[in-house]
Amino acid sequence: MLRWASAWRLPHRSLGPSSPSFSRVPVAPSSSQGGTEPRPVPLSYRLLDGEATRPPLVFLHGLFGCKTNFNSIAKALAQQTGRRVLTVDARNHGDSPHSPDMSYEAMSQDLQDLLPQLGLVPCVLIGHSMGGRTAMLLALQRPELVERLIAVDISPVESPSSLNFPNYVAAMRAIDIPDEASLSGARKLVDEKLSCVIQSQPPP
Repeated sequence: MLRWASAWRLPHRSLGPSSPSFSRVPVAPSSSQGGTEPRPVPLSYRLLDGEATRPPLVFLHGLFGCKTNFNSIAKALAQQTGRRVLTVDARNHGDSPHSPDMSYEAMSQDLQDLLPQLGLVPCVLIGHSMGGRTAMLLALQRPELVERLIAVDISPVESPSSLNFPNYVAAMRAIDIPDEASLSGARKLVDEKLSCVIQSQPPP
């Protein structure tokens, strides 16, 4: 359930590398050495065509997600707005390559490499959860690439729920879904196993 979303038009001159960022907040520790920039990986993506004169929409999924999470909304927005719409698999997700470096710096660098290659800058950057933090860091590092930023269900600061992710991962890894289980049966099993670990939060 998406709890909140915020949008900002970026003042290009007021943001830059000296601004506060999440570069010290990794999804996993960065393997970059000596302050060198992470090496980008070639991300898997799907691009829906549209008018090249309008800023494209770029969707970034959350942890454990993939670009197909946005198939329906991407298609609808491409049809309704006439804009180009890009959905992307983050590194170590979906069809994108795997890498031992799973930091926000690395994910930002991947997009800094991809978006200009595709001619999709400046863009409207829409990030959910982990993708939202990647989007915020990209906007701080390279504001000229981002026309507008929309961060969904995430804030720029640590939250108590983010500290529980190791427990969430451990609980998911412990689930054994029988091969013969139906989709509905698998979902029921997962709900039962995770309900004691992941507590639903009331809306604010």
